[in-house]
Amino acid sequence: MNARETLIGTLESVFRYPVKSMAGEALANGGRLDTRGLNGDRAYALVDATDGMVASAKHPRKWGSLLEYRATFIDQPSDDLAAPPPPVLIALPDGTTARSDEANVDACLSGALGRPVRLVARPQPGATYEDVWPDVDGVAPPEIIARTRVATDHPSETVSRFKLALAAPPGTFFDIAPLHLLTTASLDHAARHYPTGLFAIARFRPNLVIRTPSNEGGFVENAWIGRRLRIGTGALLEITLRVPRCVMTTLPQGNLPTDLGILRTLATHNRVEFGRLGRWACLGVYASVLQSGIVRPGDPVVLEATTE
Repeated sequence: MNARETLIGTLESVFRYPVKSMAGEALANGGRLDTRGLNGDRAYALVDATDGMVASAKHPRKWGSLLEYRATFIDQPSDDLAAPPPPVLIALPDGTTARSDEANVDACLSGALGRPVRLVARPQPGATYEDVWPDVDGVAPPEIIARTRVATDHPSETVSRFKLALAAPPGTFFDIAPLHLLTTASLDHAARHYPTGLFAIARFRPNLVIRTPSNEGGFVENAWIGRRLRIGTGALLEITLRVPRCVMTTLPQGNLPTDLGILRTLATHNRVEFGRLGRWACLGVYASVLQSGIVRPGDPVVLEATTE
């Protein structure tokens, strides 16, 4: 660490989600970061066989139950970005399992979900997903919600449609960017505003959770935009955007109940600028990978000083 760097905490945990919108796996031994984010993250997704849209729990009536499915890799993904992902084992809510390389996997998942789906490892060009806006004031700019509206869901919530990978490499299943970071300090700060809410990591689906002092106050990542973060000895990241939050943070999963108060708290206390798109309810930050490397829980996390 040099004079222009500050130790801000340690890497507490590493998560990847092999199938989009399904529960994923905590990587006790860490993982490799490269230009596509954490190796193996969002390697697969389900596609609605009726309309070709990518399945996302952001449309809860259709796909919210995906959060109760869990996907894990059978073998470790290759470091070769051009290599296809290894098969995944999917644990269904009823206790049964399905492998992605089995001939009947689509039929199995379609039957369980009650909708015809295909499990794919690469999106079609121009692939889209749907996002339902809950009844929470300030979650996103009203003009953007209105401009992207394609339908109204029961009873009166707006359904919007967005293209995948707005700030991620083409051919990936990320909604916006390839890597998502969250600090324990920000989770603690949000919980102080809403003590009865459960601000569990699972609600926010980060890749990297950074343990930072909880007495720092505020949503500490908000100040990192445009700065570089070094984790361990190799990985170098650039913090690019704050993470706008959506209905997924409020959905039930595991022991977590439905709770619109989670999103209302962020819309009240951390409604901040998201690039040129106005003010959104945010928590955490997105990053791009400038230098590949292995990251492991316990690694030091260092923030470069500003150039001002």
